[in-house]
Parts: sequence; structure tokens; C-alpha cells
Amino acid sequence: MSEPTLTYSAPSAAVAPYTSYFYEFRSFTDRFSDVDRADYAQLRFILDGHNGRFDFIDGHSQAMPPAYVVGPTTGNTGVSGEGHIWLFGVGLLPSGWAAMMPMDASNAVNRVFDAAEIFGAIVPQTHQALLNEDSPEARLAIGNAFIEKLIGHENKAADVFTALVDDWLARDLSPDVDELVAVSGLSRRQVERNCNRYYGAPPKMLARKYRATRAAVRLAKGEACEDDLIEHGFYDQSHFIRELKRFTGLTPTTIKEHLPTLTQLTIRRTDIEGISPLIRST
Repeated sequence: MSEPTLTYSAPSAAVAPYTSYFYEFRSFTDRFSDVDRADYAQLRFILDGHNGRFDFIDGHSQAMPPAYVVGPTTGNTGVSGEGHIWLFGVGLLPSGWAAMMPMDASNAVNRVFDAAEIFGAIVPQTHQALLNEDSPEARLAIGNAFIEKLIGHENKAADVFTALVDDWLARDLSPDVDELVAVSGLSRRQVERNCNRYYGAPPKMLARKYRATRAAVRLAKGEACEDDLIEHGFYDQSHFIRELKRFTGLTPTTIKEHLPTLTQLTIRRTDIEGISPLIRST
């Protein structure tokens, strides 16, 4: 029986400032069930499979529409579906959220939205076009054209702010919020409001989320040992285990010895060239 596959493709130059990468996920069993780490927002089309469902860390459970946007997640998320699942998707960066979405990211955390209800007739049209194509290259071209049409306006203030936050998050396992406030030139309240608007969480929660996911990647790839990670980002071993469990659904032992299939596949994105250091490290 074939193992699941997850393939990545870089976005076009016009789309790259707003997205991470396009991907296709396929599962060939009668049922798929796994745990995904905390992540940024995603836009996906279901090309095959049915009864897809999310089980979020806050206890909310929600079905997957045929095409959907899932907002930023603040903890590990259970994902499941039936049939030979086939998804075409793209990660939405915070700058992309600002350019495309009609709501603050904080109103979409751990929730799923029907993409057709947000964007209209272009969604089922794009969905059918994806289904009609046989080649990954053709589907990628459709995906790029779709995102280009959704980018409703430039938001230079959002672009500047999210670049600052991404750099702040990428520089250290435990970045200091005061440093972000200082470099932004905004008040602490304004920084928190903007982080909620574009990322779906205040700075302290973002720091925890990316600290845990980065630590999990480094542990899984053998780039750092537990003691080093704890020393540079966590209070003690108990804190390290709790944070990894919350944001990835995995313990350090599981990460090192029995890495689940979905985590194995998603970690491959850290080897993709041409994407931001923050995305590559988490």
C-alpha cells in the first residue's frame, strides 16, 4: 500500500510576497488521520476524498468544505478524512491575509471558512479547472493565477509590519517583545493589535508557537539536542515537553524516535530554497 505524499512548488514572483508555497497532498488508504502542528493560514481545494474534518486544540471540530480557508492555528490540530484524499493548497502569509481576507486573522483562529462564501464564483471555477488538469505544472499555473486575482489591494503598512515581525521571530528562540515594540516604532498596544490582525495572536503567543515548531524541526533533523534547545529557549525539561506537545502534538521522544507520517512530510518544506528563513525553520 502506497504511503502518503506531499509535494511542494514555489509560487510565481507576483504571488510570492503573499504565500509560502503551493503543495499537493495525497493519501491512498481508505481513511487518513494524523496530527498537524500549529501553523499559519492555508487555502485548500479538495480534489478527492470526503468527510474531511479538523479537531482544533480549543475543542472545536469542523468539517472541511470542498474549498476552504483555515485560519492560523494556536496548537496541534487533528486532521482526518476518508477515501483517497487529494488536496491542492497554498500557505497564506500574514501579508497575504492582509491583502486577501475580509476579516482580522484573530477572528479566524482555529476555524474553517468556505472559500466560495468569501471569494465568490472564482472558487468553484478554479476548483473545476484544477480537477480538469492532469499535470502538476498546469495546476500550479492555475493556483498562481487564482491567488493573483484574490490580491485585492496593496497594504504597504501590513507588508512592513509583517516583515518586522517575521524577522523578530526568526532571530531567536525566545524573542523579547520589547525589542519588537522598539524596532516597530509603535506602542505595545498597536503592536499587539497588528499581530492579532495579521497573525491571529499577540506577540507572546507567536513567540511560543514558533519557538516550539522551530525546536521540533531542529530536534527531528538532528540539528540540536534537547539540552541545547532547553538552554536557549525553555525554562526546564517539563516546560519543553509541554510546549512541544501543545504546538506539535508530539513529545520529544516521539519526534526523535517515531516521527508520524504527516510530520515527516511537512518537515521537508524546511529544505525548500527561496522562502523566508522563518518558514524554512518551522
